[in-house]
Amino acid sequence: MAKIAIITDSNSGITQVESKEMGIFVLPMPFMINEETFFEDINLTQDAFFEKLKSGADVVTSQPSPESVTNLWDDVLKEYDEIVHIPMSSGLSGSCHSAMLLSEDYGGKVHVIDNVRISVTLRQSVKDALDLVKAGNTAAQIKNILEADKLNCSIYIMLDTLFYLKKGGRITPAAAMLGTVLKIKPVLQIQGGKLDSYAKARGAKPGHKIMIDALRNDLDTRFVEDSGPKRMLLFVVYSNDAEQGQGFKKEVEEAFPGYNLYLDRLPLSIACHIGPGAVAIACCKKLLIT
Repeated sequence: MAKIAIITDSNSGITQVESKEMGIFVLPMPFMINEETFFEDINLTQDAFFEKLKSGADVVTSQPSPESVTNLWDDVLKEYDEIVHIPMSSGLSGSCHSAMLLSEDYGGKVHVIDNVRISVTLRQSVKDALDLVKAGNTAAQIKNILEADKLNCSIYIMLDTLFYLKKGGRITPAAAMLGTVLKIKPVLQIQGGKLDSYAKARGAKPGHKIMIDALRNDLDTRFVEDSGPKRMLLFVVYSNDAEQGQGFKKEVEEAFPGYNLYLDRLPLSIACHIGPGAVAIACCKKLLIT
């Protein structure tokens, strides 16, 4: 049986320490901060990132260089026969397409999965991949299974500030100013790998209700056949405020009793565009692996 390695990137929220505990490999995402290169969870911690973001530093996300990807693959293939590489969503970055092109030179040993996922849903795909390896699936089978399952998840994110949407050119300065005066909290969604607008809330509490109602609607419609606690995993995610994340987690626990609910931090690639103080709710269907 082929020895299969699982690789993802730091957009999964999996730290370098956790990767060693899990027996996987995590490619750190690069950031340009005031024209200096940093790598998530290598020389850029979550706390340091938010300090730089709040100080007004020029923060730009990037995708891993081809050399960093192939160097990691080459090292891993010294010990493993094949690689299942699960990068962040192709709808949010070009890193997935780049990896697919690079894999063409590896004679079928590297299987890149276009999983259209990020953050906790990407983390769950990594866990599913590990279980699929243990169950005796080949790398090609794992790719087919995870890509067939990729849309069985949903994410809703409430922003605390419009500043970073304005900075990124997603809304006009006038709209940002009006939204700030009216205390509008935008709620965004990630479905099928793209970050899109979902709703606008007048304050945090209404925003929490919008996200909880949206997730409940997904469970009652999109995932109705598998919406029970045995098949659906729920997540609460926050950017930098752990206390805020814990508070929202309690609200979600009350709204969805009996479900397995996990708390995590947003990866920096998302936090860079939406800023501090954000919270999110997500669900993901758990694979039935035999």
